Amino acid sequence: MDATLPTLAFIASETEQAQEAARRLSALYGQERPEEADVIVALGGDGFMLQTLHANMNAGCKIYGMNQGTVGFLMNEYREAGLRERVAAAIAETIRPLRMRAITADGAEVDALAINEVSLLRQSYQAAKLRITIDDHVRLDELICDGVMVATPAGSTAYNLSAQGPILPLDAPLLALTPVSAFRPRRWRGALIPNRSTVRFDVLEAGKRPVNAVADHTEVKSVISVTIRETSDATATILFDASHSWDERILAEQFRY
Repeated sequence: MDATLPTLAFIASETEQAQEAARRLSALYGQERPEEADVIVALGGDGFMLQTLHANMNAGCKIYGMNQGTVGFLMNEYREAGLRERVAAAIAETIRPLRMRAITADGAEVDALAINEVSLLRQSYQAAKLRITIDDHVRLDELICDGVMVATPAGSTAYNLSAQGPILPLDAPLLALTPVSAFRPRRWRGALIPNRSTVRFDVLEAGKRPVNAVADHTEVKSVISVTIRETSDATATILFDASHSWDERILAEQFRY
């Protein structure tokens, strides 16, 4: 093996398709221990890529995904030939997650990281009623909605996009603040805010209108306030094929119909 090419560790989601791909690739390229490999190759969909990025936060390794799932926006095209060369030529992007601190109705504090978004969602048939504060300045006294989220550039093509939020380039120093089915103010469509900002949501009438908070895969029931900021002490590195970079994906997504 060429010593200048990266060593690889293959991990796969639980689907048979992904597991079979891992077996084939391991036979072709060998299988390093993930903690000793230059690059971890994640086989699955975007959900599995998120799990892998979370599990390897600050680990110093790079993650290269190949799509064996449904959507695969964070993944590269699955091809078995010349994989070491593809990985060696891939473009590295640094992911900086959001840190959520949620306070529940019983006084508990829960911290969690989110690579895609932190969302607040109504817990019952009653719409949520929220106050939005940015950097200690109240920007919206009352938002009545099904929910609201703060999305990173990496997450802007996920739930944020389905809620009509903007798509952000991965290197944009911005976060998307996007409502879900806003009732009042009816015409409010959200905002773009600097990624250095701290966002706080306070739940109004929390007893009557209970709200859950979700940071990627972590859900917190019955919150009364949620504070969100981009973390400076946690990063993960994701690799994209040079021929199909993140910037190209962002541009292509904006011209689809």
